[in-house]
Amino acid sequence: MKTCYRTFIILSLAAGCLAQQAHSQPSVADDSSFHPLKLNRWISGGIGVAGLISDYFLVPIILHKKDLTDAELQGLNRNEYVNGIDHWALEQDPSKRSMFEKDADYTSEFIYTLPFLLAFDNRVRRDWIDLLFLYLETQSVAFSVYNLSFMGPTFQDKYRPIAYYDELPFDQRRSGNNRNSFYSGHVASSATATFFMAKIYSDFHPELGWKKYLLYTAAVAPPLLVGYLRVKSLDHFPSDVGVGLMVGALCGILVPEMHRNKDKAVSVGTFSSPHGGSGICVQWRPASKQ
Repeated sequence: MKTCYRTFIILSLAAGCLAQQAHSQPSVADDSSFHPLKLNRWISGGIGVAGLISDYFLVPIILHKKDLTDAELQGLNRNEYVNGIDHWALEQDPSKRSMFEKDADYTSEFIYTLPFLLAFDNRVRRDWIDLLFLYLETQSVAFSVYNLSFMGPTFQDKYRPIAYYDELPFDQRRSGNNRNSFYSGHVASSATATFFMAKIYSDFHPELGWKKYLLYTAAVAPPLLVGYLRVKSLDHFPSDVGVGLMVGALCGILVPEMHRNKDKAVSVGTFSSPHGGSGICVQWRPASKQ
C-alpha cells in the first residue's frame, strides 16, 4: 500500500476537481436543496489525517518483518498447507511475476482515482468539498482496518505464494514481506474506491431505484481485476483477494452510509415569539405512510 503516492494522487486530483467546481454551475433542473450527506469536515478530516499518519508509520513495520528462515522455506508443503481454492496461486509462471506486479500497482492506483469522475455529475458537484473529506475518511478507515485489525498483516503471518516456488532464488522467497499474504490491501483499497463511487452516485440519484444494484455489481469488476493480477504476481491467494474485496466493499458502503442525511422523527431546536420569549423546543414528526 503506497501511501505517499496515493496521497499525492488524492490531493492533486482534489485540487483539479475543486478548480472545475469553481467554473461550473449546477443544472437549473436540479433541486439545489437536495443534500443526501451530512458530515463534520473537522471530524472526517481528522480521521483521514490520523489514518494517513498511522499508515505512514505502520507500513514500513509490516513490510519489514523478520525474514523467513531456511527451515521455514524447506518445510513448506503445497498440498498440506494450501486448500483447493488457493492452490491456483501455486500454478502460475514465476518468470512473469514482475510484469504482473507492476500491472497490479498501476491498475490499483488508477482505480483509486475513479471516484473523482463523480465531479462531472451536477448534483454531486454541489457537495464536492464534503465528498473529498468523506473519500479521504473512507480510504483512511479501509487501510486502518488493514493495518490495525486482527485480520491484517500486523497480526497475521500468512506466507505469500512466492514463498512456495522452489524455482525462485532464496533471496526472493525469504523476504519478511512474504509473511503478509493475508489479506490483500490492494484489493481492499480498490474495492473501497469503486463501492464508494457506487454508493455516492446512488445516494445522489434515488430515482435509480433497483438499478443501483447494477452499479454495485459493476463495482466488483475493478478490484477483482486487481486481485487477479496480484495472484498472478504470486503476492496473494484467492482467499486473500476475497477477504480484501469484502472489507473494501463494506468500508466503501458503510462509511458514507454513516453520513447519510436521513429524516428524523424527533428534532430539537430553538424558538422565539413575537412577544420576546425564546426557548428550546422538541418536535415530533410521525413518519408518512406510503
